[in-house]
Amino acid sequence: MSSSSSSSSSKLHPSSHQPPPSPGSKRPLLEIPGTYGSPFFGAIKDRFDYFYNQGQDGFFQTQIQKYGSTVFRTNMPPGPFMASNPRVIAVLDAISFPILFDTSKVEKKNVLDGTYMPSTSFTGGYRVCAYLDPSEPTHSTLKHFFLSLLASLHHKFIPTFQTTLSDLFTVIEDEISNKGDVYFNTLSDNMSFEFVFRLLCGKSPSETKLGSKGPDLVTTWLFFQLHPLISLGLKFVPNFLEDLLLHTFPLPFFAVKSEYKRLYDAFYASAGSILDAAEKNGIKRDEACHNLVFLAGFNAFGGMKAWIPALIKWVGLAGESLHRRLANEIRTVVKSEGGVTLSSLNKMALTKSVVYEALRIEPPVPYQYGKAKEDIVVHSHDASYPIKRGEMIFGYQPSATKDPRVFANPEQFVGDRFVGDGEKLIKYIYWSNGRESDDPTVENKQCPAKDLVVLLSRVMLVEFFQRYDTFTVEIGKLLLGSSVTIKSLTKAT
Repeated sequence: MSSSSSSSSSKLHPSSHQPPPSPGSKRPLLEIPGTYGSPFFGAIKDRFDYFYNQGQDGFFQTQIQKYGSTVFRTNMPPGPFMASNPRVIAVLDAISFPILFDTSKVEKKNVLDGTYMPSTSFTGGYRVCAYLDPSEPTHSTLKHFFLSLLASLHHKFIPTFQTTLSDLFTVIEDEISNKGDVYFNTLSDNMSFEFVFRLLCGKSPSETKLGSKGPDLVTTWLFFQLHPLISLGLKFVPNFLEDLLLHTFPLPFFAVKSEYKRLYDAFYASAGSILDAAEKNGIKRDEACHNLVFLAGFNAFGGMKAWIPALIKWVGLAGESLHRRLANEIRTVVKSEGGVTLSSLNKMALTKSVVYEALRIEPPVPYQYGKAKEDIVVHSHDASYPIKRGEMIFGYQPSATKDPRVFANPEQFVGDRFVGDGEKLIKYIYWSNGRESDDPTVENKQCPAKDLVVLLSRVMLVEFFQRYDTFTVEIGKLLLGSSVTIKSLTKAT
């Protein structure tokens, strides 16, 4: 499958493009272009364009070209009958997008999934932390607890991930030896759930009643919540029929009630010390457990389910030249430092840049939403636009992080884009619901595990290229992210 990719043999410097305007630059105040169409039918038309006629990227690029603006009005799925108001203001460039991070200006209450919210039945009747606005007292309590929890587990991050990666590589080698290639996503899912459960519960899920079913249980639970935002892409199913089944009415929780109970019971029985600590922080034990399942299943496993294959995809497509450079840097630093540590990882500039570039070109969570708390003005590169209180603002992250006014050759994967002077561009990486240069706090909605994701990604590459010299991949598209098949794998010489 062809893809726009490039090895990093020719460095692209930030000086090769026009710098973004300074915050104080004067830009004309314009009315926001775009239309919502007629009530009901306008939203249906946009939904069909988004899923079937144009596709996600095409849907946004068509309107950017039509209106000559990266800020415009449109409808976002799911629309009727699941979302009472599908109308949004899209902000699709690197300058306007960060308005979604400013919680003094936008409300983040119940907007995790956009213009609709799944039933709280999927989370034990609670609005878990991800659906709370920072102004809500429970948000501060829960996010502070999660930040403290991650800090207490930091010494386990690298060794636990190394253990699960070792098992993953053994299975990959066995399957390639037996079959000639290996479908990576399923093995990645198993590894990801194993890591998350071991990290939080101190044991393998195979030692609990979950057995080996954890990834499938979480995936089913996720599908029943996220189905309004996806297309199955099945050619033998008519578009109108899929749209009726997936995008018109919510699927009921009772169909996955038993799956969720198995997950909840496993964490309740295995994460006793975490739940004890939560109670000491004033969080009810069952509320803490439902939040923990969401953190582990939706945030962590769901994110890794999309992200780990994306990382392997882009590194694989970049080719042998980049692989050799990565292997040389990694092996040299690990040898000189005597192992894989935070200190050694921080000395691997190319490895760090490759992770950032993959997060830029295919962020694991492509959407952000926020509702204007007051009348505000949002700025793009060339103009300013008034937004009224209560209007929903939507950002499609791949458009913002491929902004050609910020990134030269934005559609190409450039492994060393963020090396040297390129480090100045790190602040335009937005995958974590915040700038990569910022830190998660109880006052914002930035992912509490932001730094952990970057760390694990670097460890993934370090462990991989200590073991292998190069590899090739075949890629495709899934409901959540990319499919990856490893076609060949050359062991380190």
